Parts: sequence; C-alpha cells; structure tokens
Amino acid sequence: MEGDEPWTLMCGLVAMDHTNFCYRVCSACERTLPDALTTNSTPSPCNFCNFNASKPPSKRLFRLLVSIASDTKVFVVICFDRAARVLFGCSADEFFDFAKFHPFAVGKFSATAGKILEGEMFRMTLSKPKNGNAQHLRVVSVVPLRSGFRPVIETLRELYGVKRGGS
Repeated sequence: MEGDEPWTLMCGLVAMDHTNFCYRVCSACERTLPDALTTNSTPSPCNFCNFNASKPPSKRLFRLLVSIASDTKVFVVICFDRAARVLFGCSADEFFDFAKFHPFAVGKFSATAGKILEGEMFRMTLSKPKNGNAQHLRVVSVVPLRSGFRPVIETLRELYGVKRGGS
C-alpha cells in the first residue's frame, strides 16, 4: 500500500454517501458540465469542445463516495462510473431516470441503494489518485464475493414491481 501501484483487498461495504452520486458530462468529450444547466432549462454547451450538450444529450456518470472496511482498516474510497456500474447494474442516467419515475423513492432512493449494498463483501482493487488535489483512494475494479449478489437496480425493480426496460 505504500507504493503507487494498485493493490487488491477483500472488504465489506460499510456505508455510501447518497447526497451526490453522479455528475453530468458532455456526450462528445466527457468533460464535466455544470450541475444546474441553467435556470431556464436550456442545455449549456460544453465550454471545451463547444458541443451543444443537448444533441446528443449530455449524460450522467457515477461518482460514489463509499466507506469500506478491510480486516485491519476502514477506508473512504471513490467509485467512478466503471466500478459503480458493477454495484448498480446500470448507468447513472438509468438510475436517475428510475428515481424520477418513482417519486416515493426520490430523496430516500439513493439512501436505499446504500442500504442494499451495506454489508456486501467485495474484492476491490484500489489505487492512489493521480490528481494531487484528490483526497480519496480510487476503486479501479470491484468484484462481488457473494454468489447471489444482485446489483442495486435489480433489487429496486423488484421492490417497486418494475419489469426490465419499464418504468
């Protein structure tokens, strides 16, 4: 863990910060866009590539702050889109849309996702951040250890009685 090489550990998911689980990016260049597009609901163009983020639409990517526990230590790590998709079983846009179509789930929705994952065991590969300003270790890969593991979206669809592809 002292070097810059990624390392793998077995861990349990202790908690997930559900207040800010995703961010919006330009569909063309994947640069971060402002959270609130504008007050009049017109999409803002990407300042980097001058691509109008509404054609094709901008997209959301996961950014999850997660507490995990190994046998010796508790870590706060960050799961970006590729690793978070393993946990959620869908894209951030699909998860956001599911929440939008289930109003009773909004607010407590991503908290419910955290409860679904709480206590699950994983094999995670972690790395130090490449950005010097970053605070948290990065999850490079995640593999569920329980043979019956179901991603969050599957559990939520069952909980809300939604068939795959429906809302």
